[in-house]
This record gives sequence, structure tokens and C-alpha cells, in this order.
Amino acid sequence: MDLSLFKDPALARGLVESIQKMAPAGGATLMEVCGTHTVAIARNGLRSLMPEGVRLASGPGCPVCVTANKDIDTVIALARIPGVIVTTFGDMTRVPGSTSSLLAEQAAGRDVRIVYSPLDALRIAQENPANQVVFVGVGFETTTPLVAMAVKRAKQLGLGNFTVFGAHKNMPGALEQIVADPQLQVSALILPGHVSTIIGSAPYEFLAQRYGIPGVITGFEPVDVLQGVAMLLRQLHEGRAEIEIAYSRGVMPEGNPVALAAIEEVFDTCTATWRGLGEIPGSGYTLRPEYAHFDAVARLNPQVEPTQDHKGCRCGDVLRAHLAPNECPLFRTVCTPENPVGPCMVSSEGSCAAYFRYY
Repeated sequence: MDLSLFKDPALARGLVESIQKMAPAGGATLMEVCGTHTVAIARNGLRSLMPEGVRLASGPGCPVCVTANKDIDTVIALARIPGVIVTTFGDMTRVPGSTSSLLAEQAAGRDVRIVYSPLDALRIAQENPANQVVFVGVGFETTTPLVAMAVKRAKQLGLGNFTVFGAHKNMPGALEQIVADPQLQVSALILPGHVSTIIGSAPYEFLAQRYGIPGVITGFEPVDVLQGVAMLLRQLHEGRAEIEIAYSRGVMPEGNPVALAAIEEVFDTCTATWRGLGEIPGSGYTLRPEYAHFDAVARLNPQVEPTQDHKGCRCGDVLRAHLAPNECPLFRTVCTPENPVGPCMVSSEGSCAAYFRYY
């Protein structure tokens, strides 16, 4: 690969040389668990720079991708209720449920609107007092504080027609599932930058202390990722297992106290179902009792159809890194970004979409 294409070719060359020198003799699997890292690795050809035996594996870093099929079906059921306006981020409209999608429901006449912020949903609720407005809250700790602030604002405004469907998840619980997977045998983790700006580094310490798995929080430029890989291989070379921050320009060890306080005030943790990983205790968020009247499912009682898995879709196995996207029999044939069978091909941060575009 031509390293002169990097913004700082000398730095990139030095990092690649360090990576080559410190490659473990027995190989290593380094997993990134951030969709932005997945895209950065694929777009910049970073896998081709790894020494023999060092594998970069993509994990459950795309929030749209890990949203369970039943949750998608529930959102579709909410959209089918007369008088309901469903608001959501763009990617969610194209994710297939068991028999439909929000985009298909919109085409059938349901009121489904794409928004760019939970505050847009609040405005829609104010402008449409005769309708129930549901915001579909999907994401990791990065977006959860925004939804928490929107719920607090709705309470202050006394909005009786605004609710949230909460499918938020937190990353540490999923990481424990990943590192405990005997089939995968993760050696080290490239930890997410965006999530870590909110939660800091402390929630990952159990990975090093309990499982002996090194982790490095990295940024999103190609050299950021290379630096993270070099730091991880150095830990493995030296027999260390620590949580380090390479993305110090964006992440503090203690995280963002204001955002964390907003999450703590509005949400409590609960068991959540992840596509590919199943139920993980404490990995989801549910509204606390004082905000429970903003729960869309409790207020609107949608009639959800029986959940069906899509035949042949291996999205769950891709999210666990049990196989690469191009090893799925549907990849590039039946399943494409124009005709996605699973959510990993829908989101721009999905592993399948990244492989389709860059490999």
C-alpha cells in the first residue's frame, strides 16, 4: 500500500514498522467495536498493512445492526397505529423487520418521518397536538444523553403526545460477551472513540483486570487506528493487559459528567436483546418510574406480529465476527445496499456495507 497517501506518511510508516516488529509469533485477533472504526479500516485498506497472523475483526459496533428483529417489528407496529407519527434517524427506516420496514410502511401511507435530533421530534409533537409522536431511540452511550435531555424537556413542556421507543444499549456488557466467546478468542480490543467520550475509560477496566484483555481507545483517522493497533501489540509483546487512551484529544478517563448525569437521571439499566448476541443483563436502558409515562410501548400498546428471522441472513454471525461479511452466502448476490436482507448491509457503519463498498 502507498503510505504517501496518508496525511502524515512518515508517521504512518513508523507505526506500520512498529506493528510489523511486534506481531506475536502465534498471531492475534484485534477487534474494533465501533462502526466508524469499521469504515476507517475498510476505506483506508488497513487490513492489508497488518503482518501475517494479525487479524482485524469487526464486532458489534453498529447500533442499527445490533437492534433485535423484535424491536424493529415493535417500531413497525407502532407506525401502524392510527394517529401515530414515528420519527427516527434515516438508517432505521430501511432496516427489514420480519415482514416489513418503516420505509415500506411509509410507502403504504403510515406517517414515518426522518429527523436529525430528538429535539426535531419534540417540535413535531408540539406542531401536531392531535397525534402521538414516537421517537425511536437507537444507539449506544453517544446518543442516549440526547434522548434523556429530550425526555426531560418534554416533561418540562408538559407534552402529553410525545413518547420514546427505547432501544439504547451500552457497550461494556456486549464486550464481556465477546471476550468470553471461546470460538472467537479475541486477543485485544480497539475501543470506541465516540462512546468513550461519554463514558471514559473506567467502564472497560474489567476487561484487563478480569479477562486479561488489553484495550486502547482510539480516534478515527487512519493513523489513529494504526497507533491503537501498535499500542495493543506492544501490550501483547510485553505481556501487559491495560486500558489505554490514544484518543486523548477527545476522551477523558472520567468521561463526560454532564452527559452521564443526564443518562442517570432519566434511565435505569435493564436486560437488552442484541442481534447476534442475545439477551445481555444490564446492557440496555429503560425509563425510570418518574419518566415512565414517556414509554411508547407502555402508552400505545402496539400489537407486534410474531418475529421471523430472514432465511440465510448471517448478520448475527458477522456481528460476532464468526465469519467475514463476504463469507455470507447472500453477500453481493441477494443482499446489497439497494436490497438489504439484514441491517449489517443497511447502515453505512455496518460491516457488510463496508465490505461491499471497499473490498
